Amino acid sequence: MQRGNQTSVSHFILVGLHHPPQLGVPLFLTFLVIYALTVSGNGLIILTVLVDTQLHRPMYWFLCHLSLLDMTISSAIVPKMLAGFLLDSKIISFGGCVIQLFTFHFLGCSECFLYTLMAYDRFLAICKPLHYATIMTRSVCNSLAIGTWLGGTLHSLFQTSFIFRLPFCGPNRVDYFFCDIPAMLRLACADTTVNELITFVDIGFLALTCFVLILTSYGYIVAAILQIRSVDGRGNAFSTCAAHLTVVIVYYAPCTFIYLRPGSQEPLDGVVAVFYTVITPLLNPIIYTLRNKEMKAALWRLGGCKVVKSH
Repeated sequence: MQRGNQTSVSHFILVGLHHPPQLGVPLFLTFLVIYALTVSGNGLIILTVLVDTQLHRPMYWFLCHLSLLDMTISSAIVPKMLAGFLLDSKIISFGGCVIQLFTFHFLGCSECFLYTLMAYDRFLAICKPLHYATIMTRSVCNSLAIGTWLGGTLHSLFQTSFIFRLPFCGPNRVDYFFCDIPAMLRLACADTTVNELITFVDIGFLALTCFVLILTSYGYIVAAILQIRSVDGRGNAFSTCAAHLTVVIVYYAPCTFIYLRPGSQEPLDGVVAVFYTVITPLLNPIIYTLRNKEMKAALWRLGGCKVVKSH
């Protein structure tokens, strides 16, 4: 397409998930329930940690941040999706598209860094218990948490600026349910080879670095747990770490599938994207509450019920 024939688009049309018209209302209700459970579940975790003084520890402080990120990620994507199902409101302004892409990658990258911090926290707690309290002070926790948000901001600014420096002259139909890098690259009226390479290197490097650090931390953790003589002690340590590892795998697997193949146009991409934008934020509170005895006990206390300890 020649430069002289290019005109800037003022809005985009989110095609959304491909589905028969008669499934619009059932899908709307399904995703509405998921969204409501996501917000209420993560909100309940935040409330429980804030209210219960027994949970005022770095591990649960980071869990609060994770719940906040999950709630916000879901809120950045799902409401617009719901409007598309029921009201057929699929138009998003150019500025709205920029904000949505920036917000999603800011939150997603912050979450990636947060998982790494949570693994480091467990490493210190299990492998260096005598030094844990002096290392993970409240000020250190606050600084680390703020660092994840700053890192996410810088990453998202970088990715968003590189995407929207490209010309968009039509068509303006985004074959996706939200503005994301792979879908936007397919609409650009220019060669996107450099952008695809930048996306692969940037996101690939961040994800691989964080994942390697997490695996390294858990390598030391497993070695330390195996040296614990108490069966109950090993069980509690493994239970807490298993919850975190499960969440990490659920997060990294679909993200790797999408962003390490930025030029992909497979129909399966949309299904995978639904998993990590809609389902994963719902799974996190379920995984952490079901596999964490302290969280379950705190939830019972929040509800006014007495916790009966098993002997």
